[in-house]
Amino acid sequence: MSDRLRGTDLTLGYDGRTVAENLSIDIPDGSFTVIVGPNACGKSTLLRSLARVLRPKAGTVLLDGRDIATRPAREVARTLGLLAQTAIAPDGITVADLVSRGRYPHRGPLSTWSATDEQAVRWAMDATSVTPLATSFVDELSGGQRQRVWIAMVLAQETPILLLDEPTTYLDIAHQLDILELCARLHREHGRTLVAVLHDLNLAARYATHLVAMRDGRILAEGPPDEVVTEQMMEAVFALPCRVMPDPETGTAMVIPRRRADSIQPTA
Repeated sequence: MSDRLRGTDLTLGYDGRTVAENLSIDIPDGSFTVIVGPNACGKSTLLRSLARVLRPKAGTVLLDGRDIATRPAREVARTLGLLAQTAIAPDGITVADLVSRGRYPHRGPLSTWSATDEQAVRWAMDATSVTPLATSFVDELSGGQRQRVWIAMVLAQETPILLLDEPTTYLDIAHQLDILELCARLHREHGRTLVAVLHDLNLAARYATHLVAMRDGRILAEGPPDEVVTEQMMEAVFALPCRVMPDPETGTAMVIPRRRADSIQPTA
């Protein structure tokens, strides 16, 4: 069975505010899809709706061809994992204990901790380089360390679909690349479908297989990154004059912003 994820004719919003109307998106199965766009354009709202965290005001999110809202929570959690922007860990929980919570969807009320559970947790912690922090308390970690721990918990869930809302937040450039390389391997070697919200256009173009560009609650362009990341798209989506050229390292599209004509000038 395909784990295809799609939203049809979605109206999205929260706190009495409508963010998007008549929005449809079809996530290619087995892709590494990245959603980009300016702040407050609806990227995270869309991701939360696809994850069943936010119920659409209208329209339907389909998982395996069925309305995700009608499916049991544990069943959805075995198929779809979410890294939220504002995850909060319980007080006094260790790294190993938090990552272990990713195994919850796979365990019944009377089941005991298994070798499979242990293997999944160890792999997730090794993959995110948090194994040395196993006995540390999560609330004592740096922002970057906590982010990697949350990613490890989502990986331990072992779902065929991963939704990641700004997974590189708080991470230095080396760890950003580590996490995105891990995402690329999950897609390439393990056939996972990933959907991530990213702000860095050059990293998005380097790692995505499918790029979605949003503005004002609408999808303005989607497709292979080299077709989507153009100077015209950057103007339309970000109002950013730029040059687009091949990345000298990977050959993927690379955005070089032009200097702003109206930049602030130093005063005497």
